[in-house]
Amino acid sequence: MDLINGQQPKKERLEPCPGTLYIVGTPIGNLGDLSPRATSILKTVSLIACEDTRRSGQLLKIIESKVPLLSYHKHNFKSRQSQLLEILGNDGSVALISDAGLPGINDPGEELVRVARFKNYDVICIPGPCAATTALVISGLPSERFCFEGFLPKKQSIRRKRLDDISHETRTTIIYESPHQLINLLEELSISCGKERPMQIARELTKRYEQMIGKTIGEVLQYFITNKPKGEFTIVLGGTKNKQENKISESEALNKLNRLIKLGEKSNTAARKISEETGYERKWLYSKLHKKLDK
Repeated sequence: MDLINGQQPKKERLEPCPGTLYIVGTPIGNLGDLSPRATSILKTVSLIACEDTRRSGQLLKIIESKVPLLSYHKHNFKSRQSQLLEILGNDGSVALISDAGLPGINDPGEELVRVARFKNYDVICIPGPCAATTALVISGLPSERFCFEGFLPKKQSIRRKRLDDISHETRTTIIYESPHQLINLLEELSISCGKERPMQIARELTKRYEQMIGKTIGEVLQYFITNKPKGEFTIVLGGTKNKQENKISESEALNKLNRLIKLGEKSNTAARKISEETGYERKWLYSKLHKKLDK
């Protein structure tokens, strides 16, 4: 055995380990992205918990795994946890996989990890593909600091607040969206962030028709108005410019706002544009405008 820095290399532990929950990344498209270690774990654990047994069954068939599957998704995860914890308690091993990508991000795997940790079971991640980070690193947008939003909430009051938060976010933001809701989201982002905000959309990552679309929100929106959205989408949205100082006086900012409105701009759009130009908060500008209208 070769020496490393004068010492014997440590032996790798045999996996799967008893009483261990494995979080296993699976391909988001290209089957070649399933690692040898992930393959080994999926062929040797006591049980595999997955979102869709039919879909995951196809993957197991390809790698010739005979491990039994148990559905674990947002509609049944609370009732399934006791079964999975019982297996761990009997020195079994469980692998958690999602339909595609790394489980525990924007799915109920997070809850299973929390409970397993609370019960003092070991949790080990077998790293694998993730649409969010894959789209980020090929977008050309800043990646040293970023935030992940996943799918935005559907309830309108919460959704409006989230969109407002995103509009003020200085870091790159990653969002997931389905094909039939994509144009609606792009229109919302266009209003809240402005059409010139940097944006790249990743479509069908690692698959045959993989595509990166657009440079700005306006460009992306126009593309999908012309081309019907198809496939899986990961949105990478550039952050807003950091407005640390107000560039002009309050009265000058309000005069600019009034001039835009007189030219026919909608009040909320005008407030956003002047906010981006001057550094004053959009909500403050909007409130000053309405106070004037109420007099």
